[in-house]
Amino acid sequence: MRPLIRTSQNTELPEPRAGAAAAAVSRATALVEELRQRPYAPSRPWQSFASTAAEAASLDGGRAHPDDPAEVAAAEADAFLARAELSLTRRIRAHLPRGSLSVTLTDNRHTMISVRRDHSRGPRYRVRLHHMFADADPIVTRALARYIGQNDPTASRVLGAYIDSHQHRVRPLGRPRGPVSIETRGRHFDLQDMFDDLNRRYFGGSIDARITWGQRCGKPRRRNSIKMGSYSVEERLIRVHRSLDRGFVPGYFVEWIVYHEMLHQVHQATLVNGRRQFHTPAFLSDEARFEHYERARAWERAHLDEILTY
Repeated sequence: MRPLIRTSQNTELPEPRAGAAAAAVSRATALVEELRQRPYAPSRPWQSFASTAAEAASLDGGRAHPDDPAEVAAAEADAFLARAELSLTRRIRAHLPRGSLSVTLTDNRHTMISVRRDHSRGPRYRVRLHHMFADADPIVTRALARYIGQNDPTASRVLGAYIDSHQHRVRPLGRPRGPVSIETRGRHFDLQDMFDDLNRRYFGGSIDARITWGQRCGKPRRRNSIKMGSYSVEERLIRVHRSLDRGFVPGYFVEWIVYHEMLHQVHQATLVNGRRQFHTPAFLSDEARFEHYERARAWERAHLDEILTY
């Protein structure tokens, strides 16, 4: 599960540290190219994003470095990002009935919205937003205001839909993957045969996905946890952990894991209380239809330690 929205309330917020803008240079440098490539439609016209060194220096304690091109470029990037944050703050603030608001744009891969609410001071809202929101339209900025100020569930659904439709702007985890190596035949189980049989019996052949065993592991050890199966929406790919390709693991248990991952193509994740829920009531109801559901769950409880030792 990927946490998208975090909130905290009635928390004492520290005052901004001196030189905070200078500390943001690395953050600005990472985001500025992404922001430069997209048109903005703020509620009021902006000046050019191409800041002068003097403007940028004003955000860095008034220190300009005209002889150092790298520092000038970093200061300009910081000023560029500050403008984007200021514009978004104004557009959200227009829909807040009261209180002060500060917005920080991020390139976070896990949390798209983070809100800190301090109701002891007026109230005050400190918000961190993924940069996908920088050019959000008025419907989304209004939803942001309702979510920030009132934790409105309808607004949360609007924001969840917006996040889902802008996933391509989220920086991928780790290095880009090369071509996926598909390996379906294991020492004890053939995943393709298993997938095809389940697809025919439970889905009428409608599941369009590939399946493979996961990466090979090194020296056997006791693990705290393993992900027995996963489904990648982008790749339409099911991966099954190799810990399950062992003689003591019954076939019906591996089938349950594969069936579970196939269901992710049927049931889309929904946003509940600001978090993405993958295993909805409808998902769990369909999962219970698996022929050996209770038997597989009981076997898992009895043999979990063996599964984790791999």
